Amino acid sequence: MAKKVQFVETVLRDANQSLIATRLPFDKFEPMLETIDKAGFYAAECWGGATFDVCLRYLNEDPWERLRKIRAKMPNTKLQMLLRGQNVLGYSHYPDDFVKLFVAKAVENGIDVIRIFDALNDVNNLKVAMEATVKAGAIASGTISYTTSPVHTHENYVKMVKELKEMGASTICIKDMAGIMGPQEAYDLVSAIKDAVDLPIDLHTHSTTGLAFMTYLKAIEAGVDIIDTAISPFSGGTSQPATETLAYALRQLGYQVDLNDDCLVAMADYFKGVRDEFVADGTMMPKSMATDTQCLTYQVPGGMLSNLLSQLKQMNALDRFEEALAETPKVRKDMGYPPLVTPTSQMVGVQAVRNVLDGERYKTVSKEIKAYCRGEYGQTPAPIDPAIRAQILGDEKPVEGRYADTLAPVVEDARAKLGELAKSDEDVLSYIAFPNLAEKFFENRKAKEENACTYTIVEA
Repeated sequence: MAKKVQFVETVLRDANQSLIATRLPFDKFEPMLETIDKAGFYAAECWGGATFDVCLRYLNEDPWERLRKIRAKMPNTKLQMLLRGQNVLGYSHYPDDFVKLFVAKAVENGIDVIRIFDALNDVNNLKVAMEATVKAGAIASGTISYTTSPVHTHENYVKMVKELKEMGASTICIKDMAGIMGPQEAYDLVSAIKDAVDLPIDLHTHSTTGLAFMTYLKAIEAGVDIIDTAISPFSGGTSQPATETLAYALRQLGYQVDLNDDCLVAMADYFKGVRDEFVADGTMMPKSMATDTQCLTYQVPGGMLSNLLSQLKQMNALDRFEEALAETPKVRKDMGYPPLVTPTSQMVGVQAVRNVLDGERYKTVSKEIKAYCRGEYGQTPAPIDPAIRAQILGDEKPVEGRYADTLAPVVEDARAKLGELAKSDEDVLSYIAFPNLAEKFFENRKAKEENACTYTIVEA
């Protein structure tokens, strides 16, 4: 019997995060949700990552309401989210009470699969979220943030996978956020993981470097069960490879692919129009759609690349793009070779830009980089360069042990502070994750409701 390969469709989350900085509002994709639901995907990745932040900051949407509306239109497909371990959806570590309640509420509002990763691959930062996911009855997808460096060996990855299985992972995801995994690396790593644990493996990569199609094929030969793809108008460049192309190729190679081609055609036709709107208004930049083999050196993931371009554009410094790219791996080495994934990708990227624009390395340092050097993000894969650490921290002593253990609970305090402004636990969670954005959103919501309740009686 032919081996079955399953697909996760990413257009509702990572594809648009990578190409248009997550600016896809609900009403732009709502007409296609029922079609996506009938297409036969293993899961639709639709929440988490940067969606939460962007909903509140730019789209004026309640991320929880967005999830509930997706769930209502897609009753037959597993909904998947991306969770940054102890960072949840923010950029710093949160106390355990917040992590546990957030996971419980995500599942309650419609999430079936939670892909849980840590930017440093520190399993201590995954444990609470993994346990909470299992407790809530969802699929915990324990995730490796894939990168290459002198300390990122197959042996270390396999050791991590065994720990993830012990924590309750139902599936293992290899998250290649920069598209730097080559076909041989994929074959060897998947083979090593398959030998170590008997769990389904999901491979996630990006088309950034042009390797993705070859990498997927070799990974499937080695036993990968699930691949992440994007419907063709939102595929390629810094996004994932095209869903339809891989479905076609895999069937030709004798694999079983249970996707409905009519649904895929309808999705592609619809999203071509959506893409054209974002091209026309300049949100989708040509650089995001190009193949960039330099990423094999720089290891810059899709979302980070579009953010880097956006950051330089705001500073009228797009001409310094190549310099900022070249500085990125140097900062990464200084910081102990963190995998470049949120939030470390943003931290390293912002620092690289600052180093270039200041004309002096580490002249200005973000509070996040200081916190990173203090150990607030966990154990770094390799030691931070001692001279750089001393320059940034001075005499300050780094944290010992798991940073979250030093944090006081936050949920009850936030609930009390918000009072009637918060209508639910979901509102409280939004506030803890992004206090200023959430409070502004709640106040606008309240004003709209009050305006809706006032009316003028006109005499006949």
